[in-house]
Amino acid sequence: MEPLVLDSKTRLLVLTGAGVSAESGVPTFRGMNGLWENHPVEAVASPQGFEANPALVWRFYSQRRTGAADVKPNPGHDALVRWEQHLGDRFLLATQNVDGLHTKAGSQRVVDMHGNLFRTKCADCQRAPFADTSVHPSGTVPKCDGCGGRLRPDIVWFGEMLDPNDLARIGEFITRDDGTRLVFLAAGTSGAVWPAAGIVDEVRSVRGDTWLVNYESAANTERFHHFVQGLSGQVLPTLAKLV
Repeated sequence: MEPLVLDSKTRLLVLTGAGVSAESGVPTFRGMNGLWENHPVEAVASPQGFEANPALVWRFYSQRRTGAADVKPNPGHDALVRWEQHLGDRFLLATQNVDGLHTKAGSQRVVDMHGNLFRTKCADCQRAPFADTSVHPSGTVPKCDGCGGRLRPDIVWFGEMLDPNDLARIGEFITRDDGTRLVFLAAGTSGAVWPAAGIVDEVRSVRGDTWLVNYESAANTERFHHFVQGLSGQVLPTLAKLV
């Protein structure tokens, strides 16, 4: 297998998806029928659901926090930490996962594109999101210390837009003109759906190198210069050559 060479002339953008977290045993509450306790997932993961029943939403996310609290990073997470330590500011990790495992593993340059399960923000004021591991299994809706409004998990719900600052940070990394060569690697996510599909085309437009590491091939696998089929926790630890 051809190695991913990470030298002093390389900057690396990584995108991780659900496959990376699944290898750590992160529990999922979205079954094959899309229900949680007979509620459609949109009822507990959308602005409309929160307005209709904030107590139900907090029960759902309290269960998710409890389930994810003791989950440990896997060798794939650890490999990304080593890559970041080697590359420094020439490394950026964007993740679609909300479990915080990359940060727990030691990654520092992380863009939580879909939010973070262990952060909370106010639904009613501009208070900055804050770290929060509290759970409310009875459905108690916590209140904001600043305005007294309702707190909500800092998660990008169905129908909400991604943070434009996060997208700008990724875009600026892709277009950075510092004499380095750009490499994009997607792991544990299908390369055929947004954002991976959009990022791979954007990277190719600036003549960057593109990698896909996934258990299954995707409809647009040919858009990636390199495809390594397998579990990220098995592939990533031996994929890179640090120069």
